[in-house]
Amino acid sequence: MRIGIGYDSHRFAPGRKLILGGVEIPHAQGLAGHSDADVVAHALTDAILGAAGLSDIGTMFPNTDPKWRDADSIRLLKQAYLQAVELRLNFVNADITIIAEQPKIGPYVDQMRDNLSAAVVSSASHVSVKAKTNEAMGFIGRGEGIAVIAVALLE
Repeated sequence: MRIGIGYDSHRFAPGRKLILGGVEIPHAQGLAGHSDADVVAHALTDAILGAAGLSDIGTMFPNTDPKWRDADSIRLLKQAYLQAVELRLNFVNADITIIAEQPKIGPYVDQMRDNLSAAVVSSASHVSVKAKTNEAMGFIGRGEGIAVIAVALLE
């Protein structure tokens, strides 16, 4: 059994779609980033890469490469997971916490779980997604961005 932890955060940016866990969520702003800036998929990708003893998302999909401009982060997650599979590792489960003051995440959790579990060839029951606020503290509390922590277990 191998465990990995992933973290990602992005600031809000006007004129972008808000994509979390592969779900487009109606919101006044999206997140700034080279790809689609899906912090949920990015954190899970890093957790899987960490558990596999591989690089991180920035090394595997560098933001200096135009190939990854506006990339679908669920697709990046799938590619990273396939690297773990090549090492004969299989996904067991993941626990993901989204930290955001806004928007409300609850209505989208089931769809996120479906998207993320499909990317790692698993059942949605093996992917937990939950949301917390930062109680108005720090950059998240001021509504400047979103952060995500993910833990993944591979065997």
